[in-house]
Amino acid sequence: MNLIIVESPTKANTIAKFLGPKYRVLSSYGHVRDLPKSELGVDVEKNFQPKYIVPTKSKKIINLLKKELLKADEIILATDEDREGEAISWHLASILGLNGEKKYQRIVFHEITKQAIEEALKNPRKIDLNLVDAQQARRVLDRIVGYKLSPFLWKKVARGLSAGRVQSVAVVLVVEREREIEKFIPQEYWSIEASLRKEKNKKEFIASLVKKDDKPIDKLEIKNKEEADKIINDLTGAEYKVSNIEKKEVKRNPLPPFTTSTLQQAAWQKFKFSAKFTMQLAQRLYESGSITYHRTDSLNLSDISLFAAKNFIEENYGEKYWAGYLRRFKTKSKRAQEAHEAIRPSYPDKTPSSLFGDKKKDKMAEAQLKLYNLIWSRFIACQMNQAVFDATTIDIGAKNYTFRINGQALKFDGFLRVYPIKFKEAELPVLEREEVLELIELLHSQHFTQPPARYNEATLIKALEENGIGRPSTYAPILSNIQDKNYIEKNDQKRFRPTEIGTVVSDILVAHFPEIVDVNFTAGMEENLDQVAEGKKEWTGVIREFYQPFAENLEKKYKEVLKKDVTETPTEKICPKCKAPLLIRLGKYGKFYACSAFPKCRHTESLEENALKIKCPKCKNGKLVEKRTKKRKIFYGCNQFPKCDFALWDKPIEKFCPKCKSILVETKREQVKCSNKECDYKIEKKKVSDKIKSS
Repeated sequence: MNLIIVESPTKANTIAKFLGPKYRVLSSYGHVRDLPKSELGVDVEKNFQPKYIVPTKSKKIINLLKKELLKADEIILATDEDREGEAISWHLASILGLNGEKKYQRIVFHEITKQAIEEALKNPRKIDLNLVDAQQARRVLDRIVGYKLSPFLWKKVARGLSAGRVQSVAVVLVVEREREIEKFIPQEYWSIEASLRKEKNKKEFIASLVKKDDKPIDKLEIKNKEEADKIINDLTGAEYKVSNIEKKEVKRNPLPPFTTSTLQQAAWQKFKFSAKFTMQLAQRLYESGSITYHRTDSLNLSDISLFAAKNFIEENYGEKYWAGYLRRFKTKSKRAQEAHEAIRPSYPDKTPSSLFGDKKKDKMAEAQLKLYNLIWSRFIACQMNQAVFDATTIDIGAKNYTFRINGQALKFDGFLRVYPIKFKEAELPVLEREEVLELIELLHSQHFTQPPARYNEATLIKALEENGIGRPSTYAPILSNIQDKNYIEKNDQKRFRPTEIGTVVSDILVAHFPEIVDVNFTAGMEENLDQVAEGKKEWTGVIREFYQPFAENLEKKYKEVLKKDVTETPTEKICPKCKAPLLIRLGKYGKFYACSAFPKCRHTESLEENALKIKCPKCKNGKLVEKRTKKRKIFYGCNQFPKCDFALWDKPIEKFCPKCKSILVETKREQVKCSNKECDYKIEKKKVSDKIKSS
C-alpha cells in the first residue's frame, strides 16, 4: 500500500477517486507544526532559528499518520505546490522521520484531475528546501515584527493592539487615501452641449463642445458660469453644420485568464464577494477538482487546456468564434512564477450548468456556481475572437467652435458572447457632411472635480499588487486582518475608511518605524524572499539584515515616545463628578472623554462629534451617540448610560413615526422604518416625506 498525504480532507477525497486500492490518501488538516503563540519562538541570538511545536489539534492526526506509515510501502507528500505547501511537506517529513529508514517522494500538480495526478506520480521529486526557506523567512519576519512591535503599541497606545509587517502597509495606504480626500479642494468647471435635430419632428440629439479655433478644450478650461455664458453668447446666431464624419471598425480583445488578484477584484465588482470569501469558494472548487490552483500570479496556460478550449468554442459557437490561434498571455510582474498556470477550469468542456446542475437552494453551492461561471467564462473567452464595433464620430461646426457626438454599434459579439462586458451602444442620427442642423437649445452645466475614491476590496487588492506588497496567498488575509483589528472599516458604500485607532497606529508607525510601512521597503523584502525561493539568497541573512537596525530603533523609541503624547489631549471641560479636568483619551475603539483623576474617578463620556444631535426619546435628557460592542459592532445608544439604557442597532434619524410617534431608523436595505418592534411602519428611504414631523 502507498500512502499519499495532502493537507485537506476534501482534496484527499478527490484524489482518492482517481486512484485504485493500492493507494491510501490521508489529510494532515493543514500545518502540523508552527511557532508557539505564548512566546516569540525565534532565537535571535542563534541565527534566528525557529522553535517549532506541534499544536494540540495536530497531535491526534500525527499519531494516525505514524501508524499508517508502518503499513505503507511508499510515502508520497502531495501538498499544494506553493511555498506554504512545500513547508507543510517539510514539517511532515521532519515529524514522521522520513528520508531515514522510510523514504518519501514529493509530487506537485496544478489541478486535481486523474491525468494530472497520474503525471505527477510519474515525476516525483524531493522537497524544495529553497521554497521551504522562503516560507520560513516570511514566517519569522512576520513573527519578529508582530511580537516585538505589538507590545510597543500596547505600552504607548492601548492594550490589545498589534502591528503586522505587511498588514500595516495596507492600513497606511487607506489612511493616506483618506488624507488625500480630506485635503482635496474641488475645482469648478463647466461643460456646454448643443441640443440639435435634422429637421422638425425628428429625434433630438446632444453634441458636446470639444474645440475652439481647432484646439481641443480641456475639461477644466471653462472655469465658471461667466466663461460659459460668454461662449454661449459667442454662438448667438451661429449655423450648425456637419463638418466631418469619421467611421471606423474598432476591435476589442478579450481579457486574460484570472490570477488570484484579478479573480478577487472581479468577484468583488460583480458579486460583492470579499477577498476572504472568494478564496474560500476557490479553495473548494480547487479541492473538488473543478479549477486549477487558485493561488497564482501567472497567466500561463497549458497546451492541453488551450486545445480543449479551441474544440469547445468551435463545437458550441462555430469556427468564426475561435481566435484562429492559441492565444497566450505574458505576465507583467517580474515576480510571477511562470511555471504555475493561471486560474482556469480543470475541464474546459464542463460548463457551469453541467458541473453544478440545480443547486440554487444551497447558498454556498450557488456562490460556488457564480465563481466557477466567472472563471470558466473568462478562460473560454480568452481564446475567442475579438468583438467588433462600428464606431462613428460626427463633428459639427458652429462659427469657430466644434461640437461632437460619438457612437458605436456592435457588429460581431466575439468573446462577448461568453464573457459580457458593459459598453454604451449609442444610436446616431443619419447625417451627411455639410448638412445644416437645427439648434433646439444650448445647455451649460456646472461640475466640480471629485476627490480620489476610497478603496474598496477590489481597488485595495489592486494597489497592493501594483506596489509589490504581499503575494497571491496573502491578499485576502491582509484585508481580513486589518478589519478584524478595527484599523479599517467599511462605510455604507462598502468602501474602506480608517478608524481613529487605525489612523493613530498608522501615524505612529510612519513617524517612528518608517521602514516597516514603507511601500518600497516592503516590496524590496518580497523580492528578497523571491530570491531565497530561487536559491540566490540565504534566508537567515535576509532576516539579519532587517533585524539589527529594527531592534536598535525599537529600543530607542521605547525611551523617546511617551504614551500621554499619543493618547491624551487636554480640554477645558470639567468632570461632572469630581470637577477635575477632562481629557480626550484614545482607547482601542476610538476617542472619548475621560477624567484626568483616573483611576480615582472613572467618569467617561462620548465626544460631541460622535453625537447624532438627536435627543434620547427615552430619558429626554441625553443625546444618541454611535457606540461599539466588544466585538466592534456599531450600535446607537444614549450618552447618559448607565442612567439610561436606550439603544438601537439601526441608525436613528431626526424624524418620528406618523403612526406611533417612535423614532425612525435607517436600515441597510435603503428603508426607513419605525424603531418600535410592535409598529409595522416602513417606507423607502428616498420617499421619506417632509410631512413626517421632525423633532
